[in-house]
Amino acid sequence: MNVENLTTQIDEVFFLIGAAILLIEIAEMAFKGEFRAKTFGEMLASASTQLPYLLVETFILTGAYGLYWIIAQGMPWAIPVTWWSLVLIVVLADITYYWEHRIAHEVRILWTQHAVHHSSRDMNIITGVRFGPFEGVWSLIAHLPLALMGFAPEAIIFGVIVVLAYQTWIHTELIGKLGPLEWVLNTPSHHRVHHGCDDKYLDKNYGGILIVWDRLWGTFQEEEETPRYGLKRDFDTRNPIKVWFSEWPELIRDIRRAQSFGQVWSILFRAPGHASKD
Repeated sequence: MNVENLTTQIDEVFFLIGAAILLIEIAEMAFKGEFRAKTFGEMLASASTQLPYLLVETFILTGAYGLYWIIAQGMPWAIPVTWWSLVLIVVLADITYYWEHRIAHEVRILWTQHAVHHSSRDMNIITGVRFGPFEGVWSLIAHLPLALMGFAPEAIIFGVIVVLAYQTWIHTELIGKLGPLEWVLNTPSHHRVHHGCDDKYLDKNYGGILIVWDRLWGTFQEEEETPRYGLKRDFDTRNPIKVWFSEWPELIRDIRRAQSFGQVWSILFRAPGHASKD
């Protein structure tokens, strides 16, 4: 079984679905006269994050494969790559993504990267590729348990990419609620909630493919009205550099004000926003 080709094919399918939705989004905005310079600038700012992200991600994926391969060589067992093990790895990668994602919201140093994804006031397909440059580092670490279980490196990378590729199409306001699918799958409706900065929508719906993990672990929230998207604080810029490093100035300021190593540790590893409350 050629897992690499299968991974590429699945990634391409979801890319084409996302591209089709994007074209419809643009056509709808143009028809309604809503395609303004600000919207176009926001899309460019989101797309610009791919420059540093892909540059860094190339090294991270190479390093991840190498690290997982080294672990595999030292394991006394190995899970063979079959259709059944690929289905299993996708489920496990989806559970891993839930916790990786949730922790990225709850640990400030990780939030410096993931906040980039949440910093847009718009919700469209281009928002789905808005990433912090070093998000992949935490992902590499979070998926180490799968290597220790005995999964092959190519199977782990397959699981990671399938979970991420699935989420391409859910960054849109074009698609409403999807009936019974809402109970099981992460849908555009559920993900709009995740990008909302309203109090009741904050830190909800972390799932990748399945929303059942949020229902199971108490982080599910139904979409009741259209959220206000973006960060809780006042942040609305189309400057690429500010988008890439949106959280760093405040983090560095808080670290400089710290009076002990313990305070620095708290600033880095406690939830975002705690420093201003202490």
